Amino acid sequence: MSSKTSSSVIALLAGAAIGAGLGILFAPDKGSKTRKKIKDGLDDFKNQARDKWETLEEDTKEKFSRTKDDLKETVENLLSDTSYKAEEAISFLEEKLAELKRENAKLQK
Repeated sequence: MSSKTSSSVIALLAGAAIGAGLGILFAPDKGSKTRKKIKDGLDDFKNQARDKWETLEEDTKEKFSRTKDDLKETVENLLSDTSYKAEEAISFLEEKLAELKRENAKLQK
């Protein structure tokens, strides 16, 4: 979930909680009923916030896991490519060394 989306969700939840609170406060009801409604509204808000937090946490863990797997694959590919390049460099250097030895042998005669 992007930060823009999570900010929107938080703003929506906060607006809903404020609206519900104001609606309850201005409703003509007994104090005990009003307090119960406020408590229930806060419990609902708390549950919604917890659910959104858990969803955000799961999404973040999933994205981190995918990123970790992608990084591992990239490193493995890089090591494999490097191994082939190193082998090519070693072969090239061995050929040059053999050539230099032949040249040196001619000079020593």
